[in-house]
Amino acid sequence: MGKACSADLRERLVLEIEEGESRRGAAERFGVAPSTAVRVYAAYLQTGSIEPKKQGRPRGGGKLGPNRDFIIDQVKRTPDITMPEIAARLEAERGVRADPSNISKLLCAAGYTYKKSASGVGTRARRR
Repeated sequence: MGKACSADLRERLVLEIEEGESRRGAAERFGVAPSTAVRVYAAYLQTGSIEPKKQGRPRGGGKLGPNRDFIIDQVKRTPDITMPEIAARLEAERGVRADPSNISKLLCAAGYTYKKSASGVGTRARRR
């Protein structure tokens, strides 16, 4: 993913364009692509701000987002449950097919880790 231009550069681009310079001319002067100058100035006209837009996908979406509480409840009820077992229950009870690795990522993001005991039996525990 690309990196946003600095606020200083954005401000200088906008000021240069406001003073009458073309977008392409301002881009050439500051060493950025013409499309960057066009986008920065268009965003400035639309919002009145030079701040960059948020990057990436919004958190909490996807098909597992609405089922987060159900998945965590399954782990709380049976701490040694496996990811394929959770995936099977999720499909049987909610009709949502999910890869076990995605369920594991959701649980890790929620603060759960997988720990094995000396006997080799693993359980999910909330991270401290």
